[in-house]
Amino acid sequence: MKEIFIKKSNNISKIVLVENGNVLERYEDDDRKKRLEGKIYIGKVENVLQGMQAAFIDIGEDRNTFIHLKDILPKINVVKNKEPQQEKNIKKLVKPGDRILIQVKRDATSIKGAKVSTHVGLPSRYFVLMPDTDIRTISQKIEKEEERERLNRIVDAILPNNFGAIIRTSALNKKKEELEKDLKTVITIWQDIENKVKDENLEAPKIVYQGQSFVEKLLIDLVDKDIERIVIDNKKIYEEVKSIASELEENIKIELKENEDIFQTYDIEEQLEKSTQRKIWLRCGGFITIDKTEALTAIDVNSGKYIGGKDLEQTVFKVNKEASEEIAKQLRLRDIGGIIIIDYIDMLDDEHKKQIINVLEENFKKDRSKTQIIGFSKLNLLEMTRKHMKGGE
Repeated sequence: MKEIFIKKSNNISKIVLVENGNVLERYEDDDRKKRLEGKIYIGKVENVLQGMQAAFIDIGEDRNTFIHLKDILPKINVVKNKEPQQEKNIKKLVKPGDRILIQVKRDATSIKGAKVSTHVGLPSRYFVLMPDTDIRTISQKIEKEEERERLNRIVDAILPNNFGAIIRTSALNKKKEELEKDLKTVITIWQDIENKVKDENLEAPKIVYQGQSFVEKLLIDLVDKDIERIVIDNKKIYEEVKSIASELEENIKIELKENEDIFQTYDIEEQLEKSTQRKIWLRCGGFITIDKTEALTAIDVNSGKYIGGKDLEQTVFKVNKEASEEIAKQLRLRDIGGIIIIDYIDMLDDEHKKQIINVLEENFKKDRSKTQIIGFSKLNLLEMTRKHMKGGE
């Protein structure tokens, strides 16, 4: 049984996905922090830095945003490497005072302003619409070729010329009529944005698309994961969730429990506390440690209290195998993205290394995020990447 629990405390909303009592994913949203990610603006170019091949764009917020040359060049050229970016001069593409349509791809940090791009992606329940490209991709988690062909045919029949789309995992086995309705809706949203952009009286900077709220985005992403119940302790969020569920035409049981600590009642709080710890014990007596840096996340596997049997290689393999299952769980639970390096206990048998990769791949199938296992390096470290879920699937 899969459930969503939403707890509001002061200005912070905590949202967790639970399956059979086990927390799978957790997210936080702070009302005091203004979220810009996903919003679309008509921005105004403030200054251009040729040495960095970048520019600063005013979108009407406290700080200017940052755009790189590759995010101005047509996306199809960047993807297919038709026009190498080093041969382009950003000053020939934009100049101070220009109006430019951009989307915020990453929120500002305490050090950097928000990152923006001219490559717009409009997410819906089953698709991500990409105007001004001819790129068509489909989720790798949709594996059956006949289903991939069916979905591509539906998209090809509706999508106008000069539009690309990503077909999301949630589109799997959905009815043609439902998919068509969803895609047509997001195309209409883009047409409304285009009409605003064409209005020469609209002064820059100006927001032209608000994007999805934090709760809305999460619900749209999770609603097709067989969610049976949503429990909420805040009346305002409860009403928002009911409205979203109604628009999605989903019959999910939604409960309001205002005067109850729902995280304590459903044994969620203790699990969340453990998910912040550096050291995680394994059932066998071994443990893993997780250390995040600016550049990457390092995970170390240790045998700990486990002494195993007489065969050292089998002992090591058992700890590494159990660690792999826990690592996949923790990456999803903590929503760790970027470069990940795993230092397993050294294995002499190459077949065991292959099996460890297979264990990781099998467990990553449960993860909504995109993961890529590069393999073991010459230093015997496993290298992989994972996409941060906050940016969406």
